[in-house]
Amino acid sequence: MKKHFVIFAISLVLAVSSFTANAQEASKDTVPTVQTSPSTGDYYQGYTRPLSFNRMIPPYALEVTFNKTVHVIFPSAIRYVDLGSADLLAAKADGTENVLRVKAALRDFSRESNLSVITEDGSYYSFNVKYADEPVKLSVEMTDFLHDGEATNRPNNALQVYMQELGQESPLLVRLIMQSIYKNNDREIKHIGCKRFGIQHTLRGIYTHNGLLYFHLQLKNSSNVPFNVDFITFKIVDKQVAKRTAIQEQVIWPLRAYNNLMLISGKHTERMIFVLPKFTIPDDKMLVVELNEQNGGRHQRFTVDNALLVRAKVINELKAK
Repeated sequence: MKKHFVIFAISLVLAVSSFTANAQEASKDTVPTVQTSPSTGDYYQGYTRPLSFNRMIPPYALEVTFNKTVHVIFPSAIRYVDLGSADLLAAKADGTENVLRVKAALRDFSRESNLSVITEDGSYYSFNVKYADEPVKLSVEMTDFLHDGEATNRPNNALQVYMQELGQESPLLVRLIMQSIYKNNDREIKHIGCKRFGIQHTLRGIYTHNGLLYFHLQLKNSSNVPFNVDFITFKIVDKQVAKRTAIQEQVIWPLRAYNNLMLISGKHTERMIFVLPKFTIPDDKMLVVELNEQNGGRHQRFTVDNALLVRAKVINELKAK
């Protein structure tokens, strides 16, 4: 009896083993194989338009080190700086607006980083930064793409960076308009100005374009003593102020300036262009333009009424020579 039971148990184990092996082979044959491919990042199945090289702003190559500082001089004030990694240190040079100092935060960083800068004139600059024990170029002077003579540093369809204070106007166009007004040197207004102590401060013209006002001013120093400009202000004040009445002033801050000199030598004449946001003057108020001398008393002051302001010449009629 025991012999028959042992034979039955062995037969049962062999049968179970054979069934398990057949089931595994069957499962291998019936499970489909799924082939996967690396992701390309295109979730739109070929409808994504790739960026071509004509849309690229080629970067400049810049080398930095730990023991020396690299200075980059831009043609306009710096408004934005972005560092690609913590391996770099960058900041404006003390007391300047258009000089950026860059150096390595640690020695011998191996991975390349990048640096991006936006300037006040709407220009965008890109740099690829590497570490070098002895950088060859420690002082670099950048130029805007209008004057560098190269056609490959920007794409043909490059867009300007717009600034909030200029609204819908391109910073590049603002600068070109100021240059055009300065070069033309037309005198549209001949009766507004002030003359004291051998200094004559006159308004040569008011222009308008796309919500901005351009004031063309001239300062003539007929004396032998240089005139140091302390500050110039544009403010709207009341025409008549009664006694014991608080004076209300609204200062209009210039957005941009061209040839804004701080020193007028003796027997010299200089002209300046100031860009102001669009404004009008109520009937009981006037615009006062004040020019103060530093450590002196030859201050200049003249007024502009609303009738003259609203007759500002449209800049589209201005032609550059």
